[in-house]
Amino acid sequence: MLKNSCALLLLGCVLLAQASAQQARSDWPEFHYGNARLGNNPFDFFFTPANVSRLAVAWRFPTGQMVTSPAVVNGVVYTSSYDLHAYAIDARTGVQIWSYLFGPGGTADSSPAVANGVVYMGADTGSMYAFDAQTGAVLWTYHTGGHIGSAPAVANGIVYFGSLDHYIYALNASTGAFIWRYQTQYYAASPPSVVNGVVYVGSDDGTVYALNASTGVLIWTFTTGGYVFSAPAVANGMVYFGSFDHNVYAVDANTGRVVWRYPTANEVGAAPAVANGLVYIGSLDNSVYALNANTGVLVWSYPTGGEIVSSAAVANGIVFVGSLDTYLYALNANTGVLLARFATGGAIESSPAIANFGVYVGNDDRHLYAFSLPTADE
Repeated sequence: MLKNSCALLLLGCVLLAQASAQQARSDWPEFHYGNARLGNNPFDFFFTPANVSRLAVAWRFPTGQMVTSPAVVNGVVYTSSYDLHAYAIDARTGVQIWSYLFGPGGTADSSPAVANGVVYMGADTGSMYAFDAQTGAVLWTYHTGGHIGSAPAVANGIVYFGSLDHYIYALNASTGAFIWRYQTQYYAASPPSVVNGVVYVGSDDGTVYALNASTGVLIWTFTTGGYVFSAPAVANGMVYFGSFDHNVYAVDANTGRVVWRYPTANEVGAAPAVANGLVYIGSLDNSVYALNANTGVLVWSYPTGGEIVSSAAVANGIVFVGSLDTYLYALNANTGVLLARFATGGAIESSPAIANFGVYVGNDDRHLYAFSLPTADE
């Protein structure tokens, strides 16, 4: 009897550890999920095409106008808004854990990144902040010469981001000490991607830069005909991104040579999501596109009622994307068929994060929304 009890206890511990590991894997630690900016959470299976229509607003947290994409780590949502604050919020209840007031001119539209118990976030003041994830205590700040709207990426102990002072920065993630910077020809507002020792980042000068992640030395450039706000997504040996010249691009990650481009009917500022062999991206022409990742051939498109600046997020066969028409859309990732749409109180410029049993997205109505299934379905 004792042996059986011990075996059951051990099994319970194993299952609990597996559940904890699964929750950790399903975190959304930075803009568009991770350093490759793929916008795809491959470990979140809570929502399915069959149950997504039953999603409902679990809570709304009052903020200022919110254009940033939240990060979700260890059951906590981290975000910032135009009310001059950074926030940490309980992901299940919507209760505030801590907040930080940036002060006058400290509006934040840099989506946070969370790594090793630290939250990294830029502000209009030109400073990059590092906060203790549990307490909100400021660990360090680093001041640049311009507004920071670029969402940071953290890799190998270095935090990378762009500034409107035209530079891409690399800082020591633990101390904030300067490592290198690279000058572009205009504002650097695009969130950088970091893959295989290379930083890929766009600029308002219309160019995507590939830089050595350790030294900042230029490897290659690719120039488009318009601003590149879009965070590059790196997969399949290619770099995918949108441009204000109305095109979606795929270029070779090693050489910068164009592989394909797809024209939309308006500017493309959103970041692409890459999953299931497809590239998902919205355009200011009001439509979401799914393109073959290898060829750029259109697989499907879906028209919304407003411009799309929100970057699509993918999990378990569902594409979530916000529109300026005030709706959050859930589309079948393979076919583009509408599975559900959810009304909010304002335009959605924020990009959704899918993690820990919820979909989290900011809104121009000055709230952060958390969508989940009703308790009975959990």
